[in-house]
Amino acid sequence: MTEMIEGRNAVLEAFRSGKCVDKLFILDGCQDGPVRTIAREARKHDTIVKFVPKERLDSMSETGAHQGVIAQAAAQEYVSLDDIFRVAEERSEVPLIVVCDGIEDPHNLGAIIRSAETAGAHGVIIPKRRAVGLTAAVARSAAGALAYVGVHKANNLASTLDELKERGVWLFGAEADGTVGLYDAPFDRPTAIIIGSEGQGLSRLTRDKCDYIVSIPMRGRVNSLNASNAAAVLLFEALRRRTPVSY
Repeated sequence: MTEMIEGRNAVLEAFRSGKCVDKLFILDGCQDGPVRTIAREARKHDTIVKFVPKERLDSMSETGAHQGVIAQAAAQEYVSLDDIFRVAEERSEVPLIVVCDGIEDPHNLGAIIRSAETAGAHGVIIPKRRAVGLTAAVARSAAGALAYVGVHKANNLASTLDELKERGVWLFGAEADGTVGLYDAPFDRPTAIIIGSEGQGLSRLTRDKCDYIVSIPMRGRVNSLNASNAAAVLLFEALRRRTPVSY
């Protein structure tokens, strides 16, 4: 799918046609009529707008004819929270959701989405700002999983976590110094597994909202996993806990 849309007419048409655009990059200092029109359309669609130098646009451009504007389109349409809960209801399953708190590496996000799909999660939530969106690199790393698991982009992650709790979902943050061990965490209830950013882990506000902080037992000398590996471990423990034992 198209990731970068270049040129004023193409970008304006992308907005007006309803295409999902994650970010709009505009040449710094460019404020003529057509560019102001594009910026207004971006604001209508709640798209992040960044003013960048010409060198940045030139490096991003694949055509060499960006005309001072490049839009970064999502590789897949985002879904609503209702859509995620609807999937769980249709499967007659207790909700299992993954929340990414500031994942910036597209390969990590793609791997998390892939693990979420293979473990049977009902959806993934990412924040609008300070995180990677559904870029082409994310789609490639997800290896087809985006066709089967929906991703919701939260305008305000803290408010979204509050809404999850109001809907009866328990929040399980992943950190090395957890208050509960992986094998003791009650993943059989409505669950949102929250994975923090690669460098900082869970944000303070997110950590404070969690019902449990879960730690993964380690026996090696390296005391942490990367974000996508940690997500996979927690997801498949949740799947194990929810899978009936057959003898």
